[in-house]
Amino acid sequence: MTERSHILIVAPSWVGDAVLSQPLLRRLKARNPSTVIDVLAAPWTRAVYARMPEVSAVHDLPFAHGELALRKRYALGRRLAQHAYTQAYVLPNSLKSALVPFFARIPRRTGYVGEARWGLVNDARRLDQEALPLMIERFAALAEDPGPPAIRPLAEVSLRIDAVARSATLVKLGLKAVPKIAVLCPGAEYGPAKRWPVEYFGALAQRFSSDGWQVWIAGSNKDAAVGADIVKAADGKCVNLCGKTTLAEAIDLMSCASHVVSNDSGLMHVAAALDRPLTALYGSSSPAFTPPPSPHARIVKTGIACSPCFKRACPLGHFKCMRELTVDAVWREIAEMRA
Repeated sequence: MTERSHILIVAPSWVGDAVLSQPLLRRLKARNPSTVIDVLAAPWTRAVYARMPEVSAVHDLPFAHGELALRKRYALGRRLAQHAYTQAYVLPNSLKSALVPFFARIPRRTGYVGEARWGLVNDARRLDQEALPLMIERFAALAEDPGPPAIRPLAEVSLRIDAVARSATLVKLGLKAVPKIAVLCPGAEYGPAKRWPVEYFGALAQRFSSDGWQVWIAGSNKDAAVGADIVKAADGKCVNLCGKTTLAEAIDLMSCASHVVSNDSGLMHVAAALDRPLTALYGSSSPAFTPPPSPHARIVKTGIACSPCFKRACPLGHFKCMRELTVDAVWREIAEMRA
């Protein structure tokens, strides 16, 4: 008889990383189909986990980035103790991320060796970065017993779509799901060094529009000003949806896309999980660590010597990794993908 397993996943704080954690959940289900998986996640990633069929419940982690809030974490841990979890997987490497499962007295707490958290994580794994170069592989490897390498190929990422909610959102925003929709994702939460220039997105929107496409700009309220600038640069030939949708609504709307063009961002990974044709733009970051997990994605980058630098802003001031990634080059890649 299969042993009862009720697992708590302490999720990463970024939307893209949340998407990349799904193969771990799928592997846990494959190993024990009766496993019940709950997720402890930041509220802004809740919509991602709510669209994963492997997840039974999502608990909000109500803390800001970097906030310790020791008493509140203790209180949250004691509340979660009533669920009698048998194991926790702590995906972030910080000490504070391991506190709630410890306070919840979850008997087995699995994660990588991190910030002096011996004891908090009592099933501590040492990361072999050469054997597991990708973040998605590092998450998935935690599902295995200590020692063996991760099972490959990894399970696919795939988010559910709420067709009824999608129709309602289209009506609310005055949009129609026509055959040719391009979705542009100009945001990048980490910093401006990951953002393709506004004027380039505007010129690309014009090319799509001239070819008979509707063009939607997707992003959070933090991207609203950038979206407005793109609309201006495109002479109004696109619709700025930044800040007008929840993440759940954005996921549903992106499922309508015939093609997505995105910076290295959370929405890039969402597009991959929706199996949308995707052109992913890389500058300061590296596709060698967090590529979009989709066979229908194509990575575009300049490959200049100083890239990737992993900085929030260009340390040399020239921003060549993105400025030399021309509209013509991106348009050619899109045309080749659609040929």
